[in-house]
Order: sequence, then structure tokens, then C-alpha cells
Amino acid sequence: MKQYNNVRSEVESWRGFSRRLQDTLELAQLDDESLRSELEAEITSIEEELEKRSFTAMLSGKYDHDSAILAIHAGAGGTDSQDWAAMLERMYLRWAEGRGYETEIFDYTEGEEAGIKSVTIAVNGEYAYGYLRSEKGVHRLVRLSPFDAAHRRHTSFALVEVLPQVAMDEAEIEIDPSEIKMDVYRSSGAGGQNVQKNATAVRLTHIPTGIVVTCQNERSQTQNREFAVKILRARLLQLKQAEKEEERAILRGEYTKAEWGSQIRSYVLHPYQMVKDHRTDHETGNAQAVLDGDLDEFMEAYLRSKN
Repeated sequence: MKQYNNVRSEVESWRGFSRRLQDTLELAQLDDESLRSELEAEITSIEEELEKRSFTAMLSGKYDHDSAILAIHAGAGGTDSQDWAAMLERMYLRWAEGRGYETEIFDYTEGEEAGIKSVTIAVNGEYAYGYLRSEKGVHRLVRLSPFDAAHRRHTSFALVEVLPQVAMDEAEIEIDPSEIKMDVYRSSGAGGQNVQKNATAVRLTHIPTGIVVTCQNERSQTQNREFAVKILRARLLQLKQAEKEEERAILRGEYTKAEWGSQIRSYVLHPYQMVKDHRTDHETGNAQAVLDGDLDEFMEAYLRSKN
């Protein structure tokens, strides 16, 4: 039913756009000079709409239409990398807000001195996964460290994971309950009323693969466990798909193992400002705009490179 509703909505949207084109064409054929300014404005609007639709048409993957789970993990770089992870969290929340997506944080681990060690965010809205899949990988930051007394230049890394929410209910992934180890603990928070008095946070370890999933939203232990199982199922599906891709790549003789240092994008704040995507070579000198959530050009360049 979900697939049916998505397809119906898409078809009705295109039919509406087709009717709009037909109405505009009929007005143009009247050859009425008094309608010229109105027609010019409508044609400009149609061209902008067509550009958006041609971009959306590139989001044709199996899960592209779906909402997404976004996870950010601080990497090498100590306090700087934890601060960098927090900067990425802000960047993606600002991007989601600008697109009208709803967000909910399901797991959050604060850094020891500043920033965050990891965060898991649900991004809810049409095509959220289609856009965000371009962000999966290692992100590198180069800047003068605010945590270095000598104010030297530091390089920090953070890993971004992106999963489609629909994969959390994927039927082809079965999990044997005996292969899951569950630990419960108190949710961490900023203090005061934000600290859970009961052990509601859940940590699941999938013994065969070693995958660890945590969920410590302000909800019941049962709800946290259910959501953690769903994320585990999505990650197992991702692992299964990655193994298939590796097998195909090896058969083609093209397989290269992805190492932690193989960043997909670099954000340089010193000695100059630049953000460059290493997969598409798309770059901009306005690093602050990107960190404020202006990611659409990078996402579009990635999608166009894949089509």
C-alpha cells in the first residue's frame, strides 16, 4: 500500500504538471498581447519546476523515495573530531530544516570535552534518503584548532552513515534472537530533567557480525529496543548489499577496499576556505554556507555523476 500510494502520488503530480503545460500552451495560442507578461512569468515558473522534476527523476533507486536514518561518528582527531561531528550534526539539521523535513534524535553521546562522539537522527520526508545517500562516507575538516593552546592547524575526521528507513522493516533480513546480546543503561543527557532516572537506554550487539546499535531516546525501554532492532535490520541489509557489490567489483577486477582515510569530501577553513567533493570534483569557496546546510549543489553533482 505504501508503494501504491507513492506511485499514485507521483503519477497525479505529473498529470497536474501536464495539465498546467497544456493550459499555458492554449493561452499562448490565443496570441493575445495583453497576456504576454502573465505568460512569460508562467513559462519561467514552468522551467524552474521542470528543472526540479528532472533532478528528482534522478532519485530512482530502490529506497530513494524513503525517509532516512543519519548517523555521525567522530573519528581520528580527539576533541577536534568530536567538535567536527557536532558541526556536521548542525549542518545536516539545518539542511533538513531548509527542505521541510522533520528530524528526531534517537541516540546521542556527548564528547568528553566538547562536541559529540556519535548521534543517530531520523530524517522524515519524501526523498530524504535519495538526497542523503550522497553524504555517506568520511568527511575531513582542516582548520586552526580552537582546542590547541598554540592554535595550530589540525585535521579531523568524522564518518557519516545513511540508511533508508524502509530497510528497517525489510522482510528478507531475519534476525535470530539468540544472536543478539542486549544491555540496558540510563540515558545520558545535559543534566536536570533531561537525565533518565530509569534504565531505558538499549544497546544491542549482533554477535555474528559484531554490529552494535544503541537507542536512548526519552521513551520506554521496550520502544527503544524495538527501534534498535529496526536499525540493526537496516544495517544488516546494508552489509548484505555491500558484500554483493564487492563480489561484483572483484569479478570485474575493480575492487578497492574502502579505508577509513579515504574521505569523500574535504572542508578546508585554513589557510583558505574551500569545500571539495573528491568523487565529483565539485567545489565551492563559500565553506560557511555549506556548514550552514547549503548542500544541494554537492548532492546534485553526486547524483548526476551516478546517472
